Amino acid sequence: MKGLFSNIWTKRFFALIGALYTVGVCKLCYYSIFYNIHIDSRGSVCLAVSAVSLLALIIMLYTRKQVITRICSFVILAAMLPVVLLYFGEWELIFPIVITGIIILLLSGAGEGAKTALGTIILLMYIFGALGYFLFTSFFVSSAKQEVVEKGVSPSGKYRYEIVNTEDSSNGSTAVYVEPNYADVTYPNVTFTLKNISRVVYLDRPICQEINIDWNTQTRKEVTSQLNSISDNIKVNLSDSELEKLGHSCDSRLQLANVNVYDLFAIGKTAHDVDPIRLDTLDEKQLAHFGVGKDTSGRYYVLEPSDELLEETEIERGQTVFFSELDSKGFAQFNKDNRDEYGSELYTIEKDNSIELASLTDEQLAELGVSDQGDIMTFNGKICFRFYVAEIEDYFNTEKRKLSVDLLNS
Repeated sequence: MKGLFSNIWTKRFFALIGALYTVGVCKLCYYSIFYNIHIDSRGSVCLAVSAVSLLALIIMLYTRKQVITRICSFVILAAMLPVVLLYFGEWELIFPIVITGIIILLLSGAGEGAKTALGTIILLMYIFGALGYFLFTSFFVSSAKQEVVEKGVSPSGKYRYEIVNTEDSSNGSTAVYVEPNYADVTYPNVTFTLKNISRVVYLDRPICQEINIDWNTQTRKEVTSQLNSISDNIKVNLSDSELEKLGHSCDSRLQLANVNVYDLFAIGKTAHDVDPIRLDTLDEKQLAHFGVGKDTSGRYYVLEPSDELLEETEIERGQTVFFSELDSKGFAQFNKDNRDEYGSELYTIEKDNSIELASLTDEQLAELGVSDQGDIMTFNGKICFRFYVAEIEDYFNTEKRKLSVDLLNS
């Protein structure tokens, strides 16, 4: 048995097992940035985390001379910095992991010089990280007092809501927040909820003294009929992939916007003509005035691409630069190339991703992901939330993650 545990391959195997603990700490770091934490039983969580941390510590001490364990000893404490700052106060979760990280860093097989250097780097990370976070929360976080006066879940269980009264210097306000009820990550005694996913569907000033929330269920066809009765010109914004499903190509959606009045005159239009102008309404000569060409298949391209545009699109000189192949940076570069001597844009070319709701059939709405029926919320007699709009406008994209300072204020 002694020979087995002294075998180098046994130690390498256990080093990999110990690395799984570090992976778990990194996952907790990810959760701390993008999720809020809710602990149901602090005692149970403390015992569970302590037991796992103790086991991981024993394994890492056994494999302390392995390269993987040395790397993990540094990563654990570095990954815990966001957790300490953003989950500050959840000590039953933080203490066992931080203590484990400190012990394994001090007792790892790395040289004293390396441990001193790494320890100093980590200490400075915590000092400056805590200082920066304190300054941000002190100077940039609103001091308005907020009170949750009511919360609940929609009849289908798909959404949950909160009614929040905010007291400020402008007589306060009442806001209704709706968020998905299906995006939580749940573990025994711990639940993680996505940050910045809730949407304000109603806001009123001053604070509402009477609050009456009502939920009901409507079909897709009923909501479509209601919205079209309000206006024939309601537009919805769709993604490129959704528009392609409906048969709308990029070229059919290109338009000129913010056109300089002199350029309008140059193509035979007046200062009162509608802006933006769709490219498919212009002839070859008018398109050429804006540096745009059109091939026999109806695809629009850049007549004389700049060196900067070619570099951005990674296309060689002599090849055709089609607008349908440009990303947002490509469009931005093309528009940047068309400025006057003072740096002002003469015009911009952009994609119009909006489409009139009245032009969509019920089958197309279903193809876009709108459910057959869903929840409708009414606040004090006014409809403020429709499942239909939330789904077609993609209110709650639970797969998208974006770093922003707003995550520090959640």
